[in-house]
Amino acid sequence: MTQTSENVTWLTQEAYNQLKAELEYLSGPARTEIAAKIAAAREEGDLRENGGYHAAKEEQGKQELRVRQLTQLLENAKVGEAPASADGTVAPGMVVTIAFDGDEDDTVTFLLASREYASADVETYSPQSPLGSGVIGHKVGEDAQYELPNGRKASVKILKAEPYSG
Repeated sequence: MTQTSENVTWLTQEAYNQLKAELEYLSGPARTEIAAKIAAAREEGDLRENGGYHAAKEEQGKQELRVRQLTQLLENAKVGEAPASADGTVAPGMVVTIAFDGDEDDTVTFLLASREYASADVETYSPQSPLGSGVIGHKVGEDAQYELPNGRKASVKILKAEPYSG
């Protein structure tokens, strides 16, 4: 199956290992722990008024959602560094600087990557976000458009696009 850059999540080996370990824990020991909590709460009697039972069932639901999210993320993950774009084309794994409506005093710099790849050093926007999907494939110096939550279009100018170095 060929993957486009839009559905690939670039992860460092360290991030991949950390997410894989979380998935293994949630799929194994954590499932056993939550099943034991549910069984213990069930033994307390009437399930309609059993707060411990309902809390454990809610925790189980959140845990299973995270298992599904991690499974999907890791299936679409590419480990290593994002391809360096020598021609300044915006792609996932790049640090991008944009100017809103061509105003070079109103700029934002962000990492175009999955939230799982987020760094405290730079704000992270998903390639699937409106802004992220609007700038992918554009080159430095080009204008790009994306859709605002109110349905209107906004225009940005790509000022810089460099591979993220961590």
